[in-house]
This record gives sequence, C-alpha cells and structure tokens, in this order.
Amino acid sequence: MAAVPARAVLVDVEGTTTDVRFVHETLFSVARRDLAAHVSAHAGSPEVEAARGAVARERGVSAAAVSDGELAAALLSWIDEDRKETSLKALQGKIWRSAYESGGLRSHVYPDVEPALRRWRDLGMTLAVFSSGSVEAQELLFRHSTAGDLTGLFTRFFDTTTGPKREPGAYEKIAEALGVRAGEVLFLSDVAAELDAAAKAGMRTVQILRPGTARDAEGRHAVAERFDQVAVA
Repeated sequence: MAAVPARAVLVDVEGTTTDVRFVHETLFSVARRDLAAHVSAHAGSPEVEAARGAVARERGVSAAAVSDGELAAALLSWIDEDRKETSLKALQGKIWRSAYESGGLRSHVYPDVEPALRRWRDLGMTLAVFSSGSVEAQELLFRHSTAGDLTGLFTRFFDTTTGPKREPGAYEKIAEALGVRAGEVLFLSDVAAELDAAAKAGMRTVQILRPGTARDAEGRHAVAERFDQVAVA
C-alpha cells in the first residue's frame, strides 16, 4: 500500500477508474457507428477540420484533397489502431456527447473509485484527471457515470494537449497547473510506462492492477488492486 501525499491525486481513466472494455467495446463502437454521419453533418466545424488536417498531413496532401468519405475511413482505421491522435480524440468527444445526452449511454466506473475520491476530497486533496481521451470526453464520462455525476470532485482535467502521457514534461506541466510540487502529486495508472514518466517528473506513483493488468515486472512502482487499498498518509 502506498502513502498518498497530502496535496493532490492525479488519476488515469482507461484501466484505472474505468474498465478498458467499456472504452474499447462500448465507446469505440459508438464512435465507429456515428463517425461518418458526424463528419458529414459537421464538415467545417473545428473538430472535423482539425482531424481532416491531421489526415492530410499524414498523407502529404492538402486538407482540401481529403473528402468527407476519405476522412471518415481514415479515422475509422485510427480508432481500430487506438491511435492517440488529439484531433481524433476531440472528434470522438463530440460524438459521445450526443450519445450521453440522449440518455442512451452511461459510463463504467469501478465501485471503489467514487468513495475513495470523495474521501480524499474531504481530506482537502486536489483531484485531477490525465487521460489520452479529450477533456470533453473525460468530463462526459465522469458526468454520466454509473456512480452519478463525479465531475464536481475534480479540480482539473488534462489531455494530450498538455503533452504525451509517456513523457515527463507533461507531468511537470500538470503539477505546475495544479499549483503544487511534482513530489506532492500521486499518480494512479495501470500503465507502467506512464508511471515511469510521472516518476521521472518527480511524482509519486501507484500502479492500479485491475483484472488483466500486466504488473510492472521490475517493481518500480507501488501497487494496489483498488483505490481503497491506497492509504492516505
């Protein structure tokens, strides 16, 4: 069990607060189902054009050369690859917003998450999220969760516009944004490479071992199977 520093807890989403199957089997399937229609209906919007520009840059062509159909096909292949492309994540967030707000989608959150977050918040700790999903997607997930609206528990949401999750610089920026020293932040994630980056930035780390998570073989990080196993100092 790991001691939580007294200032802040930063949490990953997929595989940490939320079952990876919800992301890959439910959210991604909704994005696949609705993507082509969304691109067609919202061509010219900032999120669609940012994605078009990303596809165009990869192909070495102008954005005007990428049709709506070609854009949708390329983005579908990126979803299948689980590509951590910021413009794709932003577009998915818009698609998921419609699904959540229609009442047809509720997000999974492990049952140990909400009580622990409330306990840490009651102790005066700052809570924040860092995920490869867009800030909008994060807020939607925690607003429409099976545990209710949890967005009020978090001070900030961070996505890859802050920096890649496997680079220490992103964690340094997050600590600065939260107004604390990196050593006063505990990062909870299932992914060892992300924890390595956070540790290099000076953060304390705990690997959350949800079912199917591969434990860090080198033992570089404290471990816990659930949030209620993370002890507060």
